[in-house]
Amino acid sequence: MTTPRPRAVSPGEGDRSGLRSTRPRRHWLLFAALAILAALMVFPLYWMVVSALTPGGQSQSAEFYLWPDQPTLSNYTEVFSTQPVWRWIGNSLLISCVTTALSVVVSLGAGYALAKFRFTGKGILYAAFMVTIMIPIQVTLVPSFLVVARLGLVDSPWAVILPTAFDVVGIFIARQFMLGVPDALIEAARVDGAGEFRAFFSVVLPTSGPLVGVLVILAFMTRWNDFLWPMVVLQGNESFTVPVALSTLTNNPAFASPWGAVMAVATITVLPILAVFLVFQRQFVQGISSTGIK
Repeated sequence: MTTPRPRAVSPGEGDRSGLRSTRPRRHWLLFAALAILAALMVFPLYWMVVSALTPGGQSQSAEFYLWPDQPTLSNYTEVFSTQPVWRWIGNSLLISCVTTALSVVVSLGAGYALAKFRFTGKGILYAAFMVTIMIPIQVTLVPSFLVVARLGLVDSPWAVILPTAFDVVGIFIARQFMLGVPDALIEAARVDGAGEFRAFFSVVLPTSGPLVGVLVILAFMTRWNDFLWPMVVLQGNESFTVPVALSTLTNNPAFASPWGAVMAVATITVLPILAVFLVFQRQFVQGISSTGIK
């Protein structure tokens, strides 16, 4: 009776088995690192909710706690009963939605023209657009206010909408995306007798879903969180947007705990941004990857 001879192990087989044993460990380490990063990013939102549910005075205590001993909705009832919070939210929604719509339309048209048309001075015009990105808003604050005041738009939503409808960053993103649209598709539409508008709406726009998602999320988030320009041109309490109104609550003597009132309003006003992102998140990820933005 012959005994079976042991199988010889090839030099690379032992290395492959060692790699297979280390892969689960790497996966767990990656999962743990991502979980820690996610917890660090979510913790400020959690702390905002905790501060909003904390009774007056305790939110400014030096004692650290992860949940209040006696959670209450008194901060919500106090601020919503004494301040026009719903009016502030309505003002922010109006300004953000109208400005986002105008900004997306302008960015799509300008990006398409800069990417697909040839005309004299296109390079200079595009360079001028890029230069405006490096100009701080504080430099143009006074001239913009004088123009708005001459038009009689001070303390009006249009004072915020019109100057911010032209978004250079959105035009840059749109141009980068339009460069990837094949010229052959547009030329085929022109050969079939389609005009420029029909070619854009029939050929280019149906392929620009990811681009629209990126533009909508970036424009809405920027306008919703805008503070400096609305603070300058909006002067009445009823005309404030949410960021401007939150700055006034911190110095309001009517509240025993102003930070509790601020956090109560903040927990409500973060919901529109979350809703917009959840609706356009798939287009946002596709658009970021296709435009090459890091």
